[in-house]
Amino acid sequence: MGKNLPAPVPRLTVVTLGVNDMRASIAFYEALGFERKFSATGEIVAFFETGGPVLGLFPWGQLAQDVTLPESPRPQAFRGTTLAWNCRTTEEVDAVLDFAISQGASLLKPAHGTDYGGYSGYFADPDGHPWEVVIAPNIEVGDDRRAHLPD
Repeated sequence: MGKNLPAPVPRLTVVTLGVNDMRASIAFYEALGFERKFSATGEIVAFFETGGPVLGLFPWGQLAQDVTLPESPRPQAFRGTTLAWNCRTTEEVDAVLDFAISQGASLLKPAHGTDYGGYSGYFADPDGHPWEVVIAPNIEVGDDRRAHLPD
């Protein structure tokens, strides 16, 4: 499968979402409590601290051009990607879902017990990007806000 090149160190550093209205999306993610960094970029691009990979926002059409994919038709169906907000307790899951909805998110699926022993619900941001809010067995959330996985 190609030349025997040394493998680079793998890392996921940024997740970028294409958005319709930069100002509204920036306000939404700030209202959820994510801290915006490098705000000198104005409304051209926005970056937020998440406790893990950086969350980026970029105008949908420009992001489509950047990756050389058609901007339309925009998918109304599931896009095969979700973001996750792992929690420590079921009460935290409920509180996060309620808070996100109070800030303009849409409820996709109420929180419920899962068949794998967790507790999960979904909301969508103003552009329809789905977020799972979840407590999952064996995935701990540390004081550093990161998900810690067992070996």
